[in-house]
Amino acid sequence: MSKTDVFPSLTPELAIEILTKTIETLQSPENTHKLEDARDNVGNEMLKMMQFLFPIVMQVQIDVIKEFGFPEGREGIVKFAQMLRSLEADNTEVAQLHNVVRSFYLPSVAVNMSPPEDRATS
Repeated sequence: MSKTDVFPSLTPELAIEILTKTIETLQSPENTHKLEDARDNVGNEMLKMMQFLFPIVMQVQIDVIKEFGFPEGREGIVKFAQMLRSLEADNTEVAQLHNVVRSFYLPSVAVNMSPPEDRATS
């Protein structure tokens, strides 16, 4: 991609639309089957999730963002992710939807909310 290529402006509304469409596409019967097959093979191993689940989710997202004017491929998805991160700080709906997309390829993490001094004595 050349430096003259222009990325679409990512407004919170557009980000919500893209993320919603990404989630809907990931939940389609075809993609649900692909993701379930991949999950069956990886268990809860992070490295395997990144190897098998992440590419499926990223390909879906690449296909979706392409429909909204982003270039296909690595540069488009990287730029979209950067723009999305900047929107997440100010828009909770964008952040929540992006977390839903991430949940397709990241394991749930149990978080211990007790203060560190309480954990040492328990």
